[in-house]
Amino acid sequence: MKTLRCAFSITLAVAALMLGGCAVTRTVDSAVHSYSTLAALPSPPTYRLERLPSQQAQAASFAPIEAMAQQSLARVGLQRDDAHAKLVLQVGAQASYATPAYWPYYGDPFYPRWGLGLGYGGHGGRWGWGMGGSWMMDRPPTLYRREASLVLRDAATQQIVYETSAVHEDVWTTDPAIFGILFDAALTGFPQPPAGPRQVRTTLAPPAP
Repeated sequence: MKTLRCAFSITLAVAALMLGGCAVTRTVDSAVHSYSTLAALPSPPTYRLERLPSQQAQAASFAPIEAMAQQSLARVGLQRDDAHAKLVLQVGAQASYATPAYWPYYGDPFYPRWGLGLGYGGHGGRWGWGMGGSWMMDRPPTLYRREASLVLRDAATQQIVYETSAVHEDVWTTDPAIFGILFDAALTGFPQPPAGPRQVRTTLAPPAP
């Protein structure tokens, strides 16, 4: 019973943090893979956006992802200019989830499971927050996987000059804002990123009160 009271107190503390604006610093670790043949920022530093057929069919839903990718590209000096493009851009974003094969608290009936998320969907196309909790005795929490990718080709030769991706996995989900963080992580070091896979850590400051 003492263990139950302790676990319940921890649950209330976590819930209070979330309801109080999550005034804690959070870090997002991204697994980044980049490949580049660029020696410097292209001149002019412009690109046009090329959408895949599936992205064209879901243009309204994919537009927020494209906007975040373009904001990240602007931060490294690239601007969209469809009429005078030096590069051709393809944007990718994937979301999936799974149950971890190992969870340290698996089988502990007193460990609380809480979730907080922002999602897009439904026939009305609305964003919405949700939070839930339960005493889940039969399985670990859901592991969310988010991947963002960018491919840049030379507009004249169609040769790929830059390819990069960033992946983040966590038991917390913050769609779709997490994709903006992943695009920033994927572009670290542009136009000459470190060779090979690497970890990029992004520290998020707590929201202003």
